[in-house]
Amino acid sequence: MAPMNGYAAYANNKIMTASPAELTLMLYEGAIKFCNIAIVACENKEIEKAHIHIRKTDRILEEFQITLDRKYEVAKDFDEVYKYLRSRLLEANIKKDPEILEEVLGHLRTMRDTWKEVMKRTANGTKVGKGA
Repeated sequence: MAPMNGYAAYANNKIMTASPAELTLMLYEGAIKFCNIAIVACENKEIEKAHIHIRKTDRILEEFQITLDRKYEVAKDFDEVYKYLRSRLLEANIKKDPEILEEVLGHLRTMRDTWKEVMKRTANGTKVGKGA
């Protein structure tokens, strides 16, 4: 077995030691990165590259959708958001439309930023919930 290079070892360690909240943030960051790559690929008419990165974005959203804790009412809302974004990704993939991907990207950034705020509030001991 070949030894890991320094960056791969660092990345692996970062993932293995991350909290569930940090892993969620990493997934949002990954989805944003892949969506950005797909936008550029669509604009450059790199059809296969666009397809690959749209699918990577979709797989992250699928993971979020699958792992929703359905005992909470808010899970239904998140499920609907993920369904919508995944349908938009499907349409973007069929049409190779960067405008649709820009829409998805905007939602992903909003969700990531909201998640960061939740992490910050819970780290500071601020209760997150109704009215928080």
